[in-house]
Amino acid sequence: MMIEEMNALTLATADMDRAVAFYETLGFACEFGGRASAFTTFRIPSGQALNLIADERARDVNFWGRVIFHVSDVDAMHARVTAAGLTPEAAPRDAPWGERYFHLTDPDGHELSFARAL
Repeated sequence: MMIEEMNALTLATADMDRAVAFYETLGFACEFGGRASAFTTFRIPSGQALNLIADERARDVNFWGRVIFHVSDVDAMHARVTAAGLTPEAAPRDAPWGERYFHLTDPDGHELSFARAL
């Protein structure tokens, strides 16, 4: 058996209401659950899911890595994020590995990267 794709990523949150509001601000559409739920699913257009699970242990998150989302326009996504009052790590930049990207940390300390191949 070979692994063919990643279907979903589940991130823990200590505050579901705050986390759902954050991801909705980024443009994710809630498919299941929501602000008062213990489990929420956002479906990405390519079919994968970003899940949130309520867990008090999420208050103790340290750096764990990052999740990378490909977007159609990195600069437009950065503008959307900053217009919403969120603070990315830096402005979008071109990477030597052939992507334009920027990073943003969610309220629970999960690092998100928004990227597009050059």
